[in-house]
Amino acid sequence: MSRTRTALLAAMALVAGATGTAIAAVPGEAGAAAVPCTVDYKVQNQWNTGFTASVTITNNSAAKSSWSLKWSYAGNQKVTSGWNAKVTQSGANVTAANESYNGTLATGGSTSFGFQGTYSGSNAVPATFTLDGVTCNVDSGGGPTDPPPDPTDPPPGNRVNNPYSGAKVYVNPEWSAKAAAEPGGSRIANQPTGVWLDRTAAINGVNGGMGLRDHLDEALRQKGSGELVIQLVIYNLPGRDCAALASNGELGPTEIDKYKTQYIDPIKAILADPKYASLRIVTTVEIDSLPNLVTNVSPRATATPNCDVMKANGNYVKGVGYALNKLGDVPNVYNYVDAGHHGWLGWDDNFGASADMFKQAATAEGATVADVHGFIANTANYSALKEDHFSIGDNVAGKSVRESKWVSWNRYVDELSYAQALRNQLVSIGFDSGIGMLIDTSRNGWGGANRPTGPGATTSVDTYVDGGRYDRRFNTGNWCNQKGAGLGERPKASPEPGIDAYVWMKPPGESDGASKAIQNDEGKGFDRMCDPTYTGNPRNDNNMSGALADAPISGHWFSAQFQELMKNAYPPLS
Repeated sequence: MSRTRTALLAAMALVAGATGTAIAAVPGEAGAAAVPCTVDYKVQNQWNTGFTASVTITNNSAAKSSWSLKWSYAGNQKVTSGWNAKVTQSGANVTAANESYNGTLATGGSTSFGFQGTYSGSNAVPATFTLDGVTCNVDSGGGPTDPPPDPTDPPPGNRVNNPYSGAKVYVNPEWSAKAAAEPGGSRIANQPTGVWLDRTAAINGVNGGMGLRDHLDEALRQKGSGELVIQLVIYNLPGRDCAALASNGELGPTEIDKYKTQYIDPIKAILADPKYASLRIVTTVEIDSLPNLVTNVSPRATATPNCDVMKANGNYVKGVGYALNKLGDVPNVYNYVDAGHHGWLGWDDNFGASADMFKQAATAEGATVADVHGFIANTANYSALKEDHFSIGDNVAGKSVRESKWVSWNRYVDELSYAQALRNQLVSIGFDSGIGMLIDTSRNGWGGANRPTGPGATTSVDTYVDGGRYDRRFNTGNWCNQKGAGLGERPKASPEPGIDAYVWMKPPGESDGASKAIQNDEGKGFDRMCDPTYTGNPRNDNNMSGALADAPISGHWFSAQFQELMKNAYPPLS
């Protein structure tokens, strides 16, 4: 929701990678500890004369402070450019050496790089790779030093690369009934949405409503003989949402033990019930949490005392790590970690630091990067999926688009480019090369009469961007019940390279927060960003909040917002 900005002109743009079919896979079965290194070589895109590829190295030997990977092509492939490694070629022989920032390769650690090349005829995968002279992907024979298997580890399960592929997605009957009761709501009442476990009581059901087992049982009914994904939002960290008040939670900043034993452990126990082993269970872990530890802590101008406390006590990192570890033990659970949105983390001083924070949490409390199946962007936000009428590389009237008031030196202009680039960054720091991104499109359609059909006037960079942008907010820092917003792309699997699915994780029609103080027993406060008369703060560059009036507390049904989203839907509703 929140963000900060810094104009760092000299930072280099990251290459937004695309994922494709894995051409070369690596051993991962019994005896893998005896493989000194593994290499995963993937052709991401290929056309008549060229291709791009990504390479992930995993070091199973002694830690390294530098590395050099070599291979040879059987055909006439030529490397033309690379990123995240120094890639050179002599004849058929290619060498990729570390950059200054990624030379360290711990035992069990991974690093990734990519490159672009040309070819004609065939584009065969190299047969052999050597890391510092040692052949990879070959069992060296093992021996008495190989560690024994951990008897507490669960079986590996049968996780698929993309859980959404070839599967239906669960329709929450409670949300569906509310949508269908609205005039015109039957047009979208059959869409899948996330089930929010936003307090401990939600596990068993609140006020007679469905609990977790109820939803899983209904998911089995909806599943039938095919595959089905059910989407759960894990959302109850101690000191939750430290930079805002509208979605504060039931647990105080120090109540990490309650989070573990009274919230995560019971959820894990239910998900691990063999009764539900045939479901594909997607968990989206702790929306709007970890990014706060980068953007909203001292000495930032956007710092809040609550976020300083949560960074100091480490309970966000511990809580997310614990959730990933425990839920990741269930073979049919797919963990996706919240990754903010481009209007929060797209600036140079936030982007890499946030990826590093995600890695820290993913390796805390017994978790490993293997417990992370992917990341989710734009949940509970409104950032446009793809801006068609301007791009980050455009220059107008002698100025870069980055200099416009709207973009304000951000590196990205929409969620698709941000999600693909962040995926690349995460893989480069050790996350699995197969991770996928989810983008929440439930409220980022920005359609209706005000949707631009072309770029703005070129009289200035601001008129160019403002005239062409779909996102009609006053500022990308505005996150609460936005006026003029519309439903976005309908949920779908594999819509773009690197994107596992477009999802509606935030159920349309559920309020982001109350527009005025409302007493409640859910621990939720009043945030001025939900007040339509609020003139802003540093997190939204002191713009008006853009919020709708007369909103209930977060998570409660907001009919006016639901009608607004349908009216402004893009693609339009029929």
